[in-house]
Amino acid sequence: MTEEEGRAPAAVVFDALGLEYERAFAGSAPHRASLGRLLELLAPGSRVLDVGSGTGRPTAQTLAEAGHRVLGLDVSPVMVDLAARQVPGAEFRLADIRETPLPDASFDAVCAYFSLLQMTRAEQAAVVAELARAVRPGGLVALATVPLDVEDVEAVFMGQPVRVTSLAAEAFTGLVTGAGLTVLSEEHEVFTPAHPEAVPEPHLFLLARRGAQ
Repeated sequence: MTEEEGRAPAAVVFDALGLEYERAFAGSAPHRASLGRLLELLAPGSRVLDVGSGTGRPTAQTLAEAGHRVLGLDVSPVMVDLAARQVPGAEFRLADIRETPLPDASFDAVCAYFSLLQMTRAEQAAVVAELARAVRPGGLVALATVPLDVEDVEAVFMGQPVRVTSLAAEAFTGLVTGAGLTVLSEEHEVFTPAHPEAVPEPHLFLLARRGAQ
């Protein structure tokens, strides 16, 4: 097995994309609106985990500039390096959330924007349950996905071959509530990334809260 074959597929894709991904997606108004809803509910100086932190923009940067303590995790070494340089006010680590133990109730909020799409459905369910456990009682979980009923489908994303698995909107929301989270807001948008090979994408943004007990 080559080094590339042994790495997470998402790491290969996002190492190749680098800042090109940021240029395509960082200007998403729906993404920034989702962050705005999260910021309205966060107490000052909250501890926030950003899963699939990418280049650090816009999520980690927005949260750090608002005074929150941000830890970003990503499987792509290129992305982790970019994020650390672009958002010095946050901490970034090279890690796969599927293999990273998180202490119970260790964060005030967790974000996972579009970082589940190259996981199996079983992995997505396990990760959402893990994120729900990692936030404190009353803590917040912000999630975004492409709400399509597809499983292990071959696709081309910004010129890179990918295999994508997702859930339709109702099923994804059910996965979130099944993890013990209460959905506070559910926003459906269509976004066209700023890239010549991009096509309009349906996006689903959920903000949820862990129960107080």
